[in-house]
Amino acid sequence: MGRGKIEIKRIENTTSRQVTFCKRRNGLLKKAYELSILCDAEIALVIFSSRGRLYEYSSNRWESVRSTIERYKKASASTSGTAPVIDVNSHQYFQQEAAKLHQQIQTLQNSNRHLMGESIGNMTAKELKSIENRLEKGIGRIRSKKHELLLTEIEYMQKREADLQSENMFLRAKVAEAERAQQEAAADQDQQMAPPPGGAAATSTELQALPASSFDPRGYYLQVQASMLAAASAASSSSSQQGQEHHHLQTALHLGYHVKLDSSAAAGKGFL
Repeated sequence: MGRGKIEIKRIENTTSRQVTFCKRRNGLLKKAYELSILCDAEIALVIFSSRGRLYEYSSNRWESVRSTIERYKKASASTSGTAPVIDVNSHQYFQQEAAKLHQQIQTLQNSNRHLMGESIGNMTAKELKSIENRLEKGIGRIRSKKHELLLTEIEYMQKREADLQSENMFLRAKVAEAERAQQEAAADQDQQMAPPPGGAAATSTELQALPASSFDPRGYYLQVQASMLAAASAASSSSSQQGQEHHHLQTALHLGYHVKLDSSAAAGKGFL
């Protein structure tokens, strides 16, 4: 019983596609080698994998694949002029790749609409459950990231609060120090402006020591005149009393009375 016919189409599974490529590439290289030996043909084989890796084979061991390609260009230019050779297979390949990319874009757009709760009318319970699980996982990651950011912000605000409290305490200390210095300066100024002890009995030296702005000449001379008048009045009354006592003593002597005076009293009054 022979093998069944294999449908020729692109293999979607990456691993299977790579395994098939390796097997078929080796088979192709073997067939090219057999053809060059059996038919004495010049064969150049160039293969690029889906990842861009180059594989090449040349039947002429003395010449490379490039020489065979140059020979091909000369032969094709001599037969068809300068018309370029169109690689139909490459064109079809790019069309297939473009269609594949368009399909992927359409699938991603549908998935985004499903996550937003749109276009879910024709979905089965299994598909809806899958979307629900994806949403729950996404919400869990979002909440975890949100919690992390909130903790970071709280730590920053606590540090900022401690810095502001330290700065506030420093400013309060500076203000208290400034107020204390101001009070001490005001007390020193009041002490300097206070009048000296003794009142009106201040001497001329103390008056001279006073600032020129606080000295009143008129008041000073009035005080001096008052002091002189008081001294003159006291001297006059003392002289008058001594004159009367002397007159009485002389009268007593003329009348023959014996007067006994204390030596200390007489000396104090000036009669001895």
